[in-house]
Order: sequence, then structure tokens, then C-alpha cells
Amino acid sequence: MELRERTDHLAALFKTAFGGGPAAYFSAPGRTELGGNHTDHQHGHVLAAAVDLDILAAVRPNGGDRVRIASDGYAPFSVDLTDLSPRGAEKNTSAALVRGVAAGFRDRGFDLSGAGFDACLGSEIPAGSGLSSSAAFELLIGTIFNSLFCADRLDPLTLAQIGQAAENVYFGKPCGLMDQTAAALGGVVAIDFADPESPRAERIDLDLDAFGYALCIIDSGAGHADLTGEYAAITDELAAVARHFGRDVLRAVPEADFLSALPALRKEAGDRAVLRAMHFYAEDARAVQEADALRAGDLPRFLALVRASGRSSALYLQNAVPTGQTRRQELLFTVALCERLLEGEGAVRLHGGGFGGTAQAFVPLDRLDAFRRRTEAVLGDGSCRAVRIRPEGGVRLS
Repeated sequence: MELRERTDHLAALFKTAFGGGPAAYFSAPGRTELGGNHTDHQHGHVLAAAVDLDILAAVRPNGGDRVRIASDGYAPFSVDLTDLSPRGAEKNTSAALVRGVAAGFRDRGFDLSGAGFDACLGSEIPAGSGLSSSAAFELLIGTIFNSLFCADRLDPLTLAQIGQAAENVYFGKPCGLMDQTAAALGGVVAIDFADPESPRAERIDLDLDAFGYALCIIDSGAGHADLTGEYAAITDELAAVARHFGRDVLRAVPEADFLSALPALRKEAGDRAVLRAMHFYAEDARAVQEADALRAGDLPRFLALVRASGRSSALYLQNAVPTGQTRRQELLFTVALCERLLEGEGAVRLHGGGFGGTAQAFVPLDRLDAFRRRTEAVLGDGSCRAVRIRPEGGVRLS
């Protein structure tokens, strides 16, 4: 649907839900992880990009202390801005994210009295797609508060940090900062999380069309809701390895020290934790190498690294299949299918958190139609979507 059609649609919904019309429109993009699978929470390196699928909002300040949201296809809800403490009953809900983002503004000294607003939302980001609809939602709410009530005084990176805190503390998901940073900054970004309070981010030019490739996100058919325990196990096991050295994260542990301690680590943390740590060290270095390859315009080198990333995630990080699941292994099957269809060209890898959701494929443009047709013949109509890199993060459109 074109932007004008989407805004007209939201305006009609807004009139039905709240009466009258919206005062402004806001947009926040989804993101795709290009390299650095599960490295951000260990203060490592990531390569990521904003994409041209977004959440669009029609918004009007209401002069009160409530945020009221009506999303297309979802039940409406509201959040009281006079009570911004975390609520256990709200975990894993959008209301928790709104409350958490508002708390982030309050904690930075902003008075949100009278900062209530009404919003109708429409999303092009499929739920469970691995494109981080949650980070886009957090950024959207942050962008609305920042624009309407805070004179745009907060920079994109701060909005990303507010979103991450909302997801960690209020929503209850122990995510790193990669999703929010990529969505907030826009474009392709190489991010170094050595200091998570002030990560270093560099924009990198990438025109896949010029190289003759399309970037595709392939829906495996398995959602990644209710997998918080699987994601938490990754961070817990990596933390157990780091604790052996008196550290909180693996970035603080030299790889040589890790390798020297393998016998003790296997006994203390177990083999899966050690394998996951092996993935971190290799993947952290790969993310740097991928960024270097893109800066040099060396796409074949970049694609070779992408393929290595996918193998490492499946074999060592082990985030392709939920623990103990045998009959249904949708994500790993999707990767295998794409590899067969690409026949040695391009690249495919696990995407994002893993376990469910999506795979990511770099497909030669002259094979795109056939790749999409053959993929969807197995996985279903609409399962393969070509996306473009979006240069902007969260924006006010009018």
C-alpha cells in the first residue's frame, strides 16, 4: 500500500477511534541484522540496517495524562503517564513498552504532565518476522514523545537506549541494543558496543542494486513469540563463561584466555555454553570483516562471510531450533531450502534472535523471481519478501 493510501486509512481509523483527525504522522522502520548474530549483548560488533518496512502512526496530543493507542487489527489500550513503574501483568505487551519508553523520558528529566496522545498505528512489519517490530514500536513511541513534547532534544542513540531499557525492564526480554540502534540511526551501520552506554556507530554506503543483488527476508512459518527463555539461555550461558574469568561479558575476556581454559569451562558451564562462546569470538571478528568488505566494495568477500555466519549460528550458537524440538524445525529447514535454491550463489543465514522467525538471503537479481516463486511454493504465498535499505530512522512525516 502506498504512503498516501496508508495515511488515509489511518485517518479514517483515527476518526472512528478518537473523533476528528490526527495532527501528525510518524514512521519508524524495522531493521535487519547483516552480521553479528547475538554479539551485541556481549558488547561486541554488529552490522545492521534499517529497512523500508515500517510502523506508521497517525497522532494527536490529547492534553491529558494518558497515551491511547488503537492499532490496526489489535485491541486498543491505554497507559497512564502518572504511574510509570513496571507492572508484572503487563510483561510481553505493547502497553509495557509505552510505559517503559515514557519512564525513559521521565528519568532524563522531562516532565510528561499533559503529554498524553492518541494514536492509530498500522504496521508493514510482520509480527515474528525477525525485523524487530518491537524496536520499531519503541522507536516510534520515543519519536512521538521527543517531537511533540520534548522539542526533539534527544538524539537517535538516546532514543535507542530508552527503547532497549523499556524492552529489558518493562517488557521482560533481555535484548541487546542492536535492534534499537539500527532502527534509530537508519541506513547501514557498523556498531561497536564496547561501551554500551555510548556505542560507536559508523554509516556505510551499500547499494545492493548496483551489485546486482536483492536482500530477501524469508518467513519460516514459525513465530518467535514465547521464546524468551531460549533467548535468555544464550545470554545466561555466555555470562557463565565470562564469570569464570571474573567478567560480565565475553568482550572483556581475551580469546586466548578462553581457549586456554576450555577444560575447566566445559566442566563448569557445559559444552553448549562453550560452543556458544566460540560462536561469539568468531562472529564478533566476522562483523568487523563484513564491514571492511563493504567499505572496500568487495561483495563476494562479504557474501562468503555471511555464509560463514549462518553456519556458525546453526552449529555453535545453536539458535536454529528450540531446545528439544524435532518434528518442527521450520527455520533450519528454511535455510536449507534457500541454500538449495541459490545453488552456490548469493548467501543465506539465520536472522536475528533465531529459533523462529526468518532467514535472510542475498539473491542475484536475475534469480529473484524464480527464487521467490520456488520459495513460496514450499513456504506459502508472501513468505519471501525483498526489502530495501531505508536511510532514515524514526521520523515525523508531517
